[in-house]
Amino acid sequence: MSNSVSSKQQALSRNSNPASCLLPPAHYGGFTLVETMVAIAILTLAISGSFFAANSSMVAAGVARDQLIASYLAQEGIEYARLLRDNAYLAAYNGGDASGAWDDFLASVALCQAPKICTLDPLAGELTGCTGDVCTEPLYLSDMDIYTQQQIDTITPFIRTIQVTGMSTTDEKIVSEVSWSYHSRPHSVTITDNLKPLQ
Repeated sequence: MSNSVSSKQQALSRNSNPASCLLPPAHYGGFTLVETMVAIAILTLAISGSFFAANSSMVAAGVARDQLIASYLAQEGIEYARLLRDNAYLAAYNGGDASGAWDDFLASVALCQAPKICTLDPLAGELTGCTGDVCTEPLYLSDMDIYTQQQIDTITPFIRTIQVTGMSTTDEKIVSEVSWSYHSRPHSVTITDNLKPLQ
């Protein structure tokens, strides 16, 4: 009888303690050190994967932003060469004889004739020849949000070059390239156009 009373008391004491329902009476201890270390390792891997993905997306967004800016800067180089050609024709046309306009245009881009290269400064409205076949002068962002060669305000990572190659007597190939480095990786955008004499 005393044996049945003691089993009833044990059953009642287990029912009053919710944790006792989950584990047998001999295993009321906590997690072991190995279990804790494994749980920490799993959590660390899960969190570091998220950080890596976030970092990769931030780098990709930065490169995409710079590629967009570089493509606009390269297109500006092409448009400036086209402007020089058009201005040469307008000046010659207003002078009464447009026959020498193409030669005037070629003279205005002589600094950029291959193998030479040059840079463009839209604030000064001029092309500037580079030393040798490399331009190292970066563009600066002015307080008017204009990219310029003048050393004012904010320096940028972008370097713009323009090169003109004669394809024939009436065809000039214009190559505008913008290069920069992002996270120590070089990038560049190149835009090419062919200009012919206006008729």
